[in-house]
Amino acid sequence: MAAYLSMGEAHRRIGDYLSRVADSIASSDGAALASLLAVSSSAPAPLSDALSALPDFPRLAADRYPDLSDLLPPLLRAIHSHSLRRFADAYSSFEKAANAFLQEFRNWETPWAMEAMHTVALQIRLLAEKADRELAMSGKNPDKLQAAGSFLMKVFGALAVKGPKRIGALYVTCQLFKIYFRLGTVHLCRSVIRSIETARNFDFEDFPVKDKADQKLTYALMHCNYQYESNLRRILKFLIPVKLSIGVLPRITLLERYNLLEYADVVTSLKRGDLRLLRQALERHEDQFLKSGVYLVLEKLELQVYQRLVKKIHIIQRQKEPAKAHQIKLEVVVKALKWLEIDMDVDEVECIMACLIYKNLIKGYFAHKSKVLVLSKQDPFPKLNGKPV
Repeated sequence: MAAYLSMGEAHRRIGDYLSRVADSIASSDGAALASLLAVSSSAPAPLSDALSALPDFPRLAADRYPDLSDLLPPLLRAIHSHSLRRFADAYSSFEKAANAFLQEFRNWETPWAMEAMHTVALQIRLLAEKADRELAMSGKNPDKLQAAGSFLMKVFGALAVKGPKRIGALYVTCQLFKIYFRLGTVHLCRSVIRSIETARNFDFEDFPVKDKADQKLTYALMHCNYQYESNLRRILKFLIPVKLSIGVLPRITLLERYNLLEYADVVTSLKRGDLRLLRQALERHEDQFLKSGVYLVLEKLELQVYQRLVKKIHIIQRQKEPAKAHQIKLEVVVKALKWLEIDMDVDEVECIMACLIYKNLIKGYFAHKSKVLVLSKQDPFPKLNGKPV
């Protein structure tokens, strides 16, 4: 049982917390501010006890720091509600505090508070997940995660602009993707990706090679104790999609050994150039891939499958008509796709071939009038050489 807490002591503890928040803002201490905004982590018992002992804490915060009156009172309410495990109330209060913080963040010229902004983005997602579970258990509409996604899109809009704050948009993007995966609205990821690509504020190729997933996951695999097969499986579950994206296919024996057979048909589709099989595999294991966060990586493998399909057509044509092996009529590709029960017209196929040429998956050009893809006679199907499509 908690010891009795006097009103004076409660007043002091709350005042101490408020002063630390205000001081971290005044001194531009992003790390300190971030730790103070971490509502879903276990709040210090002294502060939780103080908030319970002094019900008038919102007025105390507003009176003491009027310039932060939109931020501090709802922040304290969120901490108090979370300590009482009233997660829906905690989310509603934190969303108000988060909007106030975003407004302040827009006004700060330098990105000193980026770590704090990232904490807000993480906290609003975590609180929304807890709130939705609480609402669902009580028979109410679990709508907080969707609301969190809407808020994070506002944060994304504030960050994805030219200037020193733009790099922070990547962290928010990750939080958005987690929300979209949880809600089953993966298609919304594409609009975020398009916004990043259209803005051209940063190029993913500019990031250091050592930070790429392939190298980090490979390092983890090589240094993992081979006696702990469950850990090896966890690493491979993410490493295999990364390897597939750069053209490296695992053996079926590896998939069987570590019970990762959900990737078996994906690998087979890449070997055969079978677009139908790839789409069936993605549909069959959609929930599993979404939960693992690898669905979008696997979806992008379609371009490699198209490349393999054209390569197989090229091989067959070379056997039948060696002199015209490098000339592939688009109508032949249309027929091959139709055999796979995928309906496309010539114009659609032409767009896909243009994309393959642009991505350097095929070397060649179009004879547009005759609707023919003319392949280079030297290395018409370049290897990826460790570069993702």
